[in-house]
Amino acid sequence: MKLVLKNSDTPVSEKLNIHTRDVPCLDTTWHYHSEFELLYITQSNGIRFVGDSVAPFFPGDLVLVGSYLPHLWRNDPSYYEEENTEQVKTIVTKFTGDFLGSDFFDRSEFYGINKLLNACKFGLSFGKKISKTLQKDLLELPKLSSTEQHIKLLSILHKLSLIEDKDRVVLSSSDMRQSKTENSERIDTVLKYISDNYATSIALDDIAGVACMTTNSFCRFFKKMTNKSFTQFLNEIRIKNASRILVQENIPVSEVCYIVGFNSITNFNKQFKQIMGSTPKKFREAI
Repeated sequence: MKLVLKNSDTPVSEKLNIHTRDVPCLDTTWHYHSEFELLYITQSNGIRFVGDSVAPFFPGDLVLVGSYLPHLWRNDPSYYEEENTEQVKTIVTKFTGDFLGSDFFDRSEFYGINKLLNACKFGLSFGKKISKTLQKDLLELPKLSSTEQHIKLLSILHKLSLIEDKDRVVLSSSDMRQSKTENSERIDTVLKYISDNYATSIALDDIAGVACMTTNSFCRFFKKMTNKSFTQFLNEIRIKNASRILVQENIPVSEVCYIVGFNSITNFNKQFKQIMGSTPKKFREAI
């Protein structure tokens, strides 16, 4: 998935763009842009990548992405098949830091929102409880006049700035903001291959070959681009997909293990506990 700098759909004269997307599948491009982005998923599921974070997404997913932070929402493989009848519905809000005027958020009365915008350089995910509380506001956004949209977004940002730390998740573990696209095509190809083939056996030699690199060079390259080793990254994708299956499907844990690409139930349980903080069984029971 090619990491690219995307030009906003927003006309040059505007600093706020809000639209509803009703499409068969989401973007397959690992990208970043200068605007902040508030993305609300109303229908669809899959895996999202934000900086070095990998996590499943569901209807109700609400994420605030900072400027220049690479991100990608990729649907389950079934969405990309020709016979797919499932539909993706999202509300995308892109805005510049000065959409209400230069230095607007530097004023003391907007300290909370300014703090929120600084924190989202790592990406912030808000739980279903928060997105449900804001659902009416979010669904109204695309239908409002430009003036009303500016006012409503300010209100939403204010509400998000009041959310306690326990009700939001910082996504990327490090500052992954981009200023250039060096090696973008190569990491794009690698991430797409992993996303499409995580459920099969992917040897280090195989993925290094995809990148047209030696294994040693690839390991250094992948660590630099994702802040994780290849094995760690692959395990996270497999476990995060497993967590989604455990939530959505009534499939035995032993079968989920093999569906997402593990060959050993013992290793699956170990990796699941390490990444998710509990065993697969306890994770499902807690839902």
